[in-house]
Amino acid sequence: QVQLVESGGGLVRAGGSLRLSCAASGRTDRTDVMGWFRQAPGKEREFVAAITRSGSASYYADSVKGRFTISRDSAKNTLYLQMNSLKPEDTATYYCAADSYYTTTIYRPDNYDYWGQGTQVTVSS
Repeated sequence: QVQLVESGGGLVRAGGSLRLSCAASGRTDRTDVMGWFRQAPGKEREFVAAITRSGSASYYADSVKGRFTISRDSAKNTLYLQMNSLKPEDTATYYCAADSYYTTTIYRPDNYDYWGQGTQVTVSS
């Protein structure tokens, strides 16, 4: 099993920045792909970004491209999401996810076997 624990959420004004972290433990050999998803009240969980183990490939939702940066430190088994130029529509619970294999469906929540408990991000206008 893989355990994922997110941190770094909070309240920030529009235009501000936050950095989320996700610490992985357990069977970290099963984290070839790691990603961030978010879910706002009354909405479906949506893809934000994903990255491969080596960090050589990263993927972003169009809504965050150019504002968010995903990265990972494999030595520390930690995933990051640097969020800049935050907007009120970025308000959501952000979840870290991991999966054992890369596939072309990394943007789909059902592609991931392991999930964190989520961290709240609130952006005020």
